[in-house]
Amino acid sequence: MAVDEKKLEEFVGKVLADMGAAAIAPLNVIGDQLGLYKTLAGSEGLTSEELAAASGTFERYVREWAYAQTAAGYISYDSDTKKFSMSPEQALVFADENSPYYLNGGFFGVSACHIDHHLVREAFKSGEGVPWGSHDDCLFCGTAKFFKPGYLTNLTTSWIPSLEGVAEKLQAGAKVADVGCGHGLSTVIMAKEFPNSTFIGYDFHEESVEAARKEASDAGVENTHFEIADAKIFPGNDYDLVACFDCLHDMGDPVGVSKHIHQSLKPDGTWMLVEPLAGDKPEDNFHLLGQMLYSFSTMVCTPASLSQEVGLGLGAQAGEARLREVTGEGGFTRFRRTAETATNMVLEVRP
Repeated sequence: MAVDEKKLEEFVGKVLADMGAAAIAPLNVIGDQLGLYKTLAGSEGLTSEELAAASGTFERYVREWAYAQTAAGYISYDSDTKKFSMSPEQALVFADENSPYYLNGGFFGVSACHIDHHLVREAFKSGEGVPWGSHDDCLFCGTAKFFKPGYLTNLTTSWIPSLEGVAEKLQAGAKVADVGCGHGLSTVIMAKEFPNSTFIGYDFHEESVEAARKEASDAGVENTHFEIADAKIFPGNDYDLVACFDCLHDMGDPVGVSKHIHQSLKPDGTWMLVEPLAGDKPEDNFHLLGQMLYSFSTMVCTPASLSQEVGLGLGAQAGEARLREVTGEGGFTRFRRTAETATNMVLEVRP
């Protein structure tokens, strides 16, 4: 077959860009962990020597890190003063964890996938799963960092208000289960906003539950607590609200989870199901966001599901129609999308 040289050059350029993005991921983790971004964002510009001194790091490493970051467009460089700096826009994405535009948490997840690729490679051959807890710690803190901005921006201001009658119940005093709560950021955000309600966070990953307890303690909220529990058997009943944030697709038996949540709710209760935004057909998701989410799904979500009982392997791009089927098999009869962001959809599921 004849090769179109122009198309070939364009494709090589795309692959090189993807390679550069993959290569810089661990540098972004280092920049976050060592405070390089925050130090730089809090200045009017620093040389590599000044940045190293201010952050307690070694200049030669900092210099090379800063050159890579500048080449990526993540920070800026003045060739006259030899100083590096961050624009307000760059700082919102890389230096401010409470910014709705903060994205650096995603690079923690990318780095974890690089570290753990051998686990998934072997799973490709054996067909077995890779448990969530088997991954590098970067995945757990990165997941919390990545989702935190969206929760801070949307959870109590638009997602909960989009659910019929739920905000009113929470203001008056309700019983809430946050299932698959991870580091508990969603639980704590809701607890702070609705002090008359009681929030219980459940997760099967012990280290994450410990992190969630610390998160609640640091935030000074007293109307929440966290327990280690599987999503299919978490205790309690008569919940006014059960929430699952970006986790149902990771579970081995989402239908079984759906059945248990149905049984645990009050007759007029609500299940708030937040899942990655996806079309119902694979070809609907062949774009940049789909590339990222299918990749994470291959490395983390699907292996996690396959490591558990049933091992349905729903995947991070299941789509609304498939999720409707899962909740219907669990006994729910009402299902609607109430809100969405660039990365997530909020589904109201009721008995």
